[in-house]
Amino acid sequence: MSKLGTFAVACIIGTGVAASAAAQDKAASTAAPQDMPGLPRPGPEHALYKQMAGIWDAKVETFMDPAAPPAVSSGVETARVGCGGLCLITDFQGLFVMGPPSTPPTPFEGHGTDTWDVGKKKYVGSWIDSMSTGLTISESTYDAASKTMSGWMTGPDMAGQVTKMKGTTVMTDPNTRVFSMYNLGPDGKESLGMRITYTRRKESGPTGRK
Repeated sequence: MSKLGTFAVACIIGTGVAASAAAQDKAASTAAPQDMPGLPRPGPEHALYKQMAGIWDAKVETFMDPAAPPAVSSGVETARVGCGGLCLITDFQGLFVMGPPSTPPTPFEGHGTDTWDVGKKKYVGSWIDSMSTGLTISESTYDAASKTMSGWMTGPDMAGQVTKMKGTTVMTDPNTRVFSMYNLGPDGKESLGMRITYTRRKESGPTGRK
């Protein structure tokens, strides 16, 4: 074989090796995080987030006076599974009524994240909104038999005072869930402070997806 022929063959082999290496590098760089060895992967506890993903219309009832009917507001929650399947990210927007029906509503915006804490064996979350002065942290457990998430939330209120509240979420059916928040009085007794009924929009979610 001539020197020219040998050089051509070497170039072809070299090009093939380089292309193969480049393809491997590209595959490694585009690999999903959960495919990398040693990284956490979604488990059965995270399957709950798929049920909660979607767009939900919310009816918000605020109980300010036990002797009076609740103030009623409305909003929309958009929830999506993120973090490679390890968390739920929610955004809430709506109008909040804090007094009698004649009271002008106040625009409200909130943002939350939730995940399963392997060490605590609990669902943990964070919440921030346009009517609070800091981050609210939650810890909850889920009962599959009753389809109920229950736990505690701790965070500052509008005045900056840290409060502890009890929260429960019941999945009454795949397209409806009810969140109830209870305030704790000085005597330790619980009183219903807020109830939000979420109804899934037909074009989103497990049973309404087109």
